[in-house]
Amino acid sequence: MRSPLRTPMVLPLVRDASLVWVASGIVGISFGAVAVAGGLPVWVPVVMSLVVYAGSAQFSAVGVLLAGSGPLAAAATGLLLNTRTAAFSLAVADVLGRGRLARLLGAHLVTDETVAFALAQSDPERRRTAFWVSGLGLFAVWNVSVLAGALAGSALGDTAAYGLDAAFPAVLAALVLPALRDDARTRRCALLGACVALLVTPLVPAGVPVLLALAGLALYGGGRKGAAA
Repeated sequence: MRSPLRTPMVLPLVRDASLVWVASGIVGISFGAVAVAGGLPVWVPVVMSLVVYAGSAQFSAVGVLLAGSGPLAAAATGLLLNTRTAAFSLAVADVLGRGRLARLLGAHLVTDETVAFALAQSDPERRRTAFWVSGLGLFAVWNVSVLAGALAGSALGDTAAYGLDAAFPAVLAALVLPALRDDARTRRCALLGACVALLVTPLVPAGVPVLLALAGLALYGGGRKGAAA
């Protein structure tokens, strides 16, 4: 089978994915700096990024640790926030490949960004290539950025003051807009999910609104049954 990274479409995908990588790098630097400035040793955010590799879960786990709770509470918080990737994995199950090693590595690379980038493509081969290009690049950029932020530590000051955190959701919104424009049923699902997320945001921890927004998929299933009838 031809490698998904040896096709002529790789360079255009790298160009498109670079926007996601830049946004991820900004957030990664922020995470590393926040963790070390809060008193954690450099190795903690670095190892966490390699092994956990989940931005919202990492921020929440570090927040729990810095608040004085133990590692078990931090791990439980991260696990709760990361359960949404189970649904994401189902969406790209046919993209990862059939080999055990490919599926194991691919499962580790599943994030909001890689799934959105892959599903935004027009055909199966392009989706597969997009997943691996964006996933491998994002993993590399995230970990290098976290290391850089951790080494810089408190020298960066208050990273939230730069206002760069808005870059991440902006890039994700740009990735999903084509699907929303072309499919009315997808728009209805997204609207319901967005409303649910907005309503519960003041009430639940960060990351949980995204998980609860999956309720929007109920409209998708309902629409499919109606069409079949």
